[in-house]
Amino acid sequence: MKMTALAISVVASVLLLGACSTVDKLNPFSSSEPKIKPAELSSFQSSAELIRLWQANIGSAGDFTLSPAVVGVSAYVAARDGTLARYDGERQVWRTSAGQTVSGGVGSDGKLVVVGTPKGEVLAFDAATGREKWKARVSSEVLSAPAVADGLVVVRSGDSRIFGFEAVDGKRRWVYQRSTPTLSLRSNVGVVLADNVTLAGFPGGKLVAIANNNGAAVWEVAVALPRGSTELERVADITSAPVVSGTTVCAVAYQGRVACFDTRSGNTLWSRDVSSSAGLDIGDRYIYVSDDAGAVHALDRNSGASVWKQDKLARRGLSRPLTLGSRVVVADHQGVIHLLRSEDGAFAARASTDGKAIRADPLHYGAGVLVQTVNGGLYALEAR
Repeated sequence: MKMTALAISVVASVLLLGACSTVDKLNPFSSSEPKIKPAELSSFQSSAELIRLWQANIGSAGDFTLSPAVVGVSAYVAARDGTLARYDGERQVWRTSAGQTVSGGVGSDGKLVVVGTPKGEVLAFDAATGREKWKARVSSEVLSAPAVADGLVVVRSGDSRIFGFEAVDGKRRWVYQRSTPTLSLRSNVGVVLADNVTLAGFPGGKLVAIANNNGAAVWEVAVALPRGSTELERVADITSAPVVSGTTVCAVAYQGRVACFDTRSGNTLWSRDVSSSAGLDIGDRYIYVSDDAGAVHALDRNSGASVWKQDKLARRGLSRPLTLGSRVVVADHQGVIHLLRSEDGAFAARASTDGKAIRADPLHYGAGVLVQTVNGGLYALEAR
């Protein structure tokens, strides 16, 4: 007897629960093709242009989300097959191979370039030459880009442990771990280094500030509280990196809320219900969030009140928003980059890449933006 798609999904969910595993069929980070047709792009009157400054190709990311690192004019990029490269503008400075699969994107401070592997290895290279400097190991696969700053390399493993390594030689400085729910999303969420702490979101909706000197928790807050009668309904994971601006840090949870806190104390400034696996960004006046339905929201930075909502990108698998002057950039799963006006969310410009998904977060690149597609296409663009 044939099983329906719904029955298969239910059985799969039961098996996942029984195995204490991660959610995959419900996972917004799944590499499988979306089953629901994305919204068609409508025409609009352009008020700006997205000018392509340069493009290159590093190689496919495969099923992983490989985000570049940008330091000044230098872009450090990686491919699944272990290829690593540095581009200063369109000029390739060096290209090398890690000798194994890369799964966690690139972290760099301009001196060191660090990537992770599915086997839990952390590989560090000299940013000037591309030569390997040291190796270290964490407890499981590395799915996110390491964070590098102030002599510290912070790596998140797939089991939600956070490791701090000395940048000079890879010696482990500390490890932070906490209990997590039975069921969680398999995501590429990383960490953010701010002042003297590492900010990390966790399954169950918790945001933690970890001391960079010893790995102790400075404060812990709830971005979201799990709700519902089943394990699946109670999944409320922070699957995108928090964003810091001044003394404010904001984060958003899948099936949860967006909330902002004081970085010094962890005190809540405001919160409101929005579900997002993609993430947010902080502008001068507004917080911008890509929700799980494909809408982009602008919320008042001081109160969280809704300012506008752009809902014409439904089901297009949006990236997190990125503020770009008086505009906001989002990218989608068809490799399209959308430029929105920050004051009202109206479309200002649009640009295409290679037609493949842009899963990694768009990054500031000078006055413009850098994106990497899953096919390995690198595109540096500027809004004019």
